Amino acid sequence: MDTTRLGRTGLQVSRLCLGTMNFGPHTPERESFEIMDRALAAGVQFFDTANVYGQSAGRGATEQIVGNWFAQGNGRREQVVLATKVFGRMGDGVNDAKLSARHIKLACEASLKRLQTDWIDLYQMHHVDRDTPWDEIWQAMELLVTQGKVLYVGSSNFAGWHIAKAMETARRRNSLGLVSEQSLYHLNARTIELEVIPACRDYGLGLLPWSPLGGGLLGGILGKLESGRRTGNFAQERLAKARPKIEAYERLCTEIGQAPGEVALAWLLHNPVVTAPIVGPRTMEQFESALKAVAVKLSDDVLKKLDQIFPPKGEAPESYAW
Repeated sequence: MDTTRLGRTGLQVSRLCLGTMNFGPHTPERESFEIMDRALAAGVQFFDTANVYGQSAGRGATEQIVGNWFAQGNGRREQVVLATKVFGRMGDGVNDAKLSARHIKLACEASLKRLQTDWIDLYQMHHVDRDTPWDEIWQAMELLVTQGKVLYVGSSNFAGWHIAKAMETARRRNSLGLVSEQSLYHLNARTIELEVIPACRDYGLGLLPWSPLGGGLLGGILGKLESGRRTGNFAQERLAKARPKIEAYERLCTEIGQAPGEVALAWLLHNPVVTAPIVGPRTMEQFESALKAVAVKLSDDVLKKLDQIFPPKGEAPESYAW
């Protein structure tokens, strides 16, 4: 597994990031442990989670599973670049969500406890908080960095202008600022090409695409339906709107002899702004399929055909103005 720098930092991370959102609600702890062990063995040492992950298993359940895995020892924690998130509601109190200095402090302490670790490598704001001043947010994050509880700060689901505002405030404070942005990005969802990707490139942020297979839409859904295999309702709903594109896409994948899911990941890895797509397997089989993508090389002709099927957005403002 190749590694690359996380944005403009000196931190090396694997080209695939293991997303853990399914651990707990869909993947039992024992199987989650097996996937994490397999990830390390394959060189995937970049893990992503969030304090709110857990769904039916309860908020915080996923971090607890990751923490229990770390607690087995054998250098697991030291080998992993660990990313988690803050923003989501973690309790019923009025201050139990978003990005106030108070919530950032308490949420970080709670995550550290659940994860059974002394530090978080990448602490990400799960969403922009329009009610909290940036100076307050950075003051809280800088304190965590000073205390050694957090090493780097990232964002998730930010618009381009949010990235710019965060970075300019950090610059005024002589702070490192954001080092990464985690965004929805896949062949059938290219909106961030307008402004988020240019902002990441300009400010030196690594891009971490989430839902790289579009919730299963780009993972060979037509072939699965034909063979009677289970697919999620979310993917089937999206298929109803994008069926002609997906039919053309799966035909192209068949022509080049590559699995659709592997092509979708390889397309993301071809973008120099992308640090690591976040793959969130429910099963070991899904994870093994994702691992194959790093070896897939797409020709210029194939990349051009993919753009014909899923037209690029272009960069703003040229994409919509003279």
